[in-house]
Amino acid sequence: MKEIFDALGLTPDGLHLTGAEHLPSAFEVTELIASAQGAVGVALADLVASWGLGSRPADVRVDRRLASLWCASSIRPEGWEMPPVWDAVAGDYKARDGWIRLHTNAPHHREAALHVLDVAGERDAVAEAVSTWNVEALEAAVVDAGGAAAAMRSAADWADHPQGRAVAAEPLVAFEGEVAPTLGPAMARPDRPLAGLKVLDLTRVLAGPVATRALAGFGAEVLRIDPPDFDEPTLAPDVTLGKACARLDLRHETDRTVFERLLPEADLLVHGYRPGALEGLGYGAEARAAMNPALREVTLDAYGWSGPWAMRRGFDSLVQMSCGIAHAGMAWAGRDRPTPLPVQALDHATGYLMAAAALRLFAGTQRQARLSLARTAELLKAHPQEREGTLDTTPADADLGEDLEHTAWGDARRLRPAIDVAGVEMRWDRPAEPQGTSAATWPSDAGGH
Repeated sequence: MKEIFDALGLTPDGLHLTGAEHLPSAFEVTELIASAQGAVGVALADLVASWGLGSRPADVRVDRRLASLWCASSIRPEGWEMPPVWDAVAGDYKARDGWIRLHTNAPHHREAALHVLDVAGERDAVAEAVSTWNVEALEAAVVDAGGAAAAMRSAADWADHPQGRAVAAEPLVAFEGEVAPTLGPAMARPDRPLAGLKVLDLTRVLAGPVATRALAGFGAEVLRIDPPDFDEPTLAPDVTLGKACARLDLRHETDRTVFERLLPEADLLVHGYRPGALEGLGYGAEARAAMNPALREVTLDAYGWSGPWAMRRGFDSLVQMSCGIAHAGMAWAGRDRPTPLPVQALDHATGYLMAAAALRLFAGTQRQARLSLARTAELLKAHPQEREGTLDTTPADADLGEDLEHTAWGDARRLRPAIDVAGVEMRWDRPAEPQGTSAATWPSDAGGH
């Protein structure tokens, strides 16, 4: 997709998307995913040259099949099972005048939805309560209560919505600010160009963790920080690959002192806090720049950075409902209920775009890149799929690497990387680990894994 490379200031010289399989969808999901991963490869190839690590790798290849499979699950457990992806209450419900999706994976989001509906957490009771509401009134009530929900809208409805108009006017990737150029970390080498690059990861479900996982695959030293009361048990085996995972409570002075030691040492900060959240903790943009003038940042939100919903919490599945994707999928599939994409492509594609944007920051002098799931959705909607999609997301043995990954949950096999940059191996130096496993210190300072 040419728009991706234009947004990142890249020329896709030497990029080859291989394989003919595509996911079944009303939209070009596989092309979006493969192009976003291709942008990571091209940006990395350019960075190798700009950091003086050697000549630019001539070829970047992305396997469409593997790129698509990475957006379903990258890990196949051996003798154990991944936990369910969705909470029992999460899902689509029929209201009086339309459909709504409740996102209840986080306990506080579940509590907010059940409080508004005044029911216990049984799915049948939730469905009965939802059926008595008008869909937009329920959406507003759940969001106002601190929950996460989205009414299903058509693409035309979204185009007329104030937030839809705001998102459509935003760039796919917004680059801002100025910072001094860098020649890269001292440990960088041609075959491991991000070795020694310190990435402070403050992201949650799902785009941000995908971005930092991709950076870790090329050698970046990623330290993920979560608050004490936050867990992603359904996703951690998939997305903590290559990272050290620690916990800090930034409301407590002792942990703030640790964070204030880490931030000045970081080369890159990746976060998905809604606008104003870091400011509320005392770590606004000016404070971060004062603590680390050389810091680059990549950040994302769900619904865009302007418009009345700029502060709204959201997730891939909710954005699909809001912006017309689930409605278009329903018509495409000939169904009578919302039909989402076959994978959470907005999260994954945005994650790879974030990784590519981070690489572009280090190749130049701009400080920050901002992206959103809703703006990625606008790109996807501009590319309807006319070919038949036949790709199944169940991996074959040939899709998996040969080596066992020894995780805290048990042994597993990981998908082979979809991105192939000539002379640069994509691999991960650490197995996936549960949140809070590691100390809040850079892995290299602690002697590695």
